[in-house]
Amino acid sequence: MNIIEIVCDTFRRDFLGCYGNDWIHTEHLDSFAEKAVVFDRAYIASFPTIPNRHDLFTGRYTFIYSGWEPLPKDEVILAETLRQAGYTTMLIIDTYHMIRDGHRFDRGFDGWWWIRGQEHDRYMTNPTGDPAEKKRAFGTQYLRNVSLRRFESEYFVAQTTTEAIKWLELNYDKHEKFFLHIDIFDPHEPWDPPKWYAEMYDPGWKGGYVMGGAYLSPYDMPFPRIAPKLSEEELRHLRALYAGEVTLVDRWVGMLLQKVEDLGLYEDTMVIFTTDHGSYHGEHGYLGKRPHLYEEVAHIPLIIRMPDSEGVKGRRDAIVQPPDLMPTILEFAGVEVPETVQGKSLIPLIRREEFEEREFAVSAAPLVKRGGGPAKRITVTTKEWAFIDVRPDVTGTDDLGRKIEPELYNLKRDPNQTRNLYEEHKDVAEDLHLKMLEFLKEMGASEEVINMWRPRQNP
Repeated sequence: MNIIEIVCDTFRRDFLGCYGNDWIHTEHLDSFAEKAVVFDRAYIASFPTIPNRHDLFTGRYTFIYSGWEPLPKDEVILAETLRQAGYTTMLIIDTYHMIRDGHRFDRGFDGWWWIRGQEHDRYMTNPTGDPAEKKRAFGTQYLRNVSLRRFESEYFVAQTTTEAIKWLELNYDKHEKFFLHIDIFDPHEPWDPPKWYAEMYDPGWKGGYVMGGAYLSPYDMPFPRIAPKLSEEELRHLRALYAGEVTLVDRWVGMLLQKVEDLGLYEDTMVIFTTDHGSYHGEHGYLGKRPHLYEEVAHIPLIIRMPDSEGVKGRRDAIVQPPDLMPTILEFAGVEVPETVQGKSLIPLIRREEFEEREFAVSAAPLVKRGGGPAKRITVTTKEWAFIDVRPDVTGTDDLGRKIEPELYNLKRDPNQTRNLYEEHKDVAEDLHLKMLEFLKEMGASEEVINMWRPRQNP
């Protein structure tokens, strides 16, 4: 049995037709979902990109003890476990964060291909002659990296999926079994699709380049990633750019999925499609990603297509998280799940067998002091409630001038999270807070981490 895992960075769940979107073209992924199992309550665990990959590669809730640092050498990881079980393992990526600064997520893979040039990758050095307005919107390094690009096939998602197709053509029948992980940075910022994709969603735009659709380096003009800095027209244009990125990704991932079908691999291959988190386009006053984890960022797509021989498809309502994917892959592969793994295999859920559902999902940026932490907030999500807990020592206001305080939303009545019910339902919030503390303890959090989240004692 083979496994193909596709991770597209910063892919909003509600921009997919199979999750209810009716204005963005995602026909290929929607078609893929029709023959797959679609998970309606998949939530992130560790946030953002690198912490999420830690979860995927270890099957653990790594935000509890890790940050942005490289994978520890003693971690038991997916690729090595599969390779020891006789799998040929391959990594194809353009997500440069996974390789830079010694992160070395290529560990355990028999081979790996890296498509250069995304975002701030120190790749090209040639001056581009772009106007200052464009440099402020996209960043100087990114514009250097794409300065030779002329055709759609030269966009990063096209290059990455094309390389994956080449690998499959060379290898699909040469190994007893293989694991192929494809990490696609799009539709991550900068939102820069081919012009015709943006015109699908904002055909009359005449406003030039809009700040806010890219994370700028220290060498470029900083831009506060808050929605009030932009007009409604500018926000709408950024959404159109992102929607164009989503459609671009759908078209090229669709070509990859067609190749999987053409090669006859669906007969004995599990194919997974997911992301690490979503993005804000003005919701809650934010742009891009923030560790303030509302539904737009925390609630993610997860679609798993089992081999056609199993005839399994449909939707599943259980709460699932990225650490579940490693044990799912290993059970599918017939490989013993290491004791280090904290997630639970979704194979019984997929096959509609007995499955013990979790009551809630816990999502957070790193809780440890290194690696960008400790996080100020933890989000706890049930099927009814989303509780955004605040670390007790954090006070004051945020960059929008709002008081930093706990937030509680009823997702059934208020899915867009517009009315904070914390004061009205403190009993619900307290129950979720205590369950979150118990979860941290069960997952092996240090006393230092747990104590940071215990309520302060009054003198």
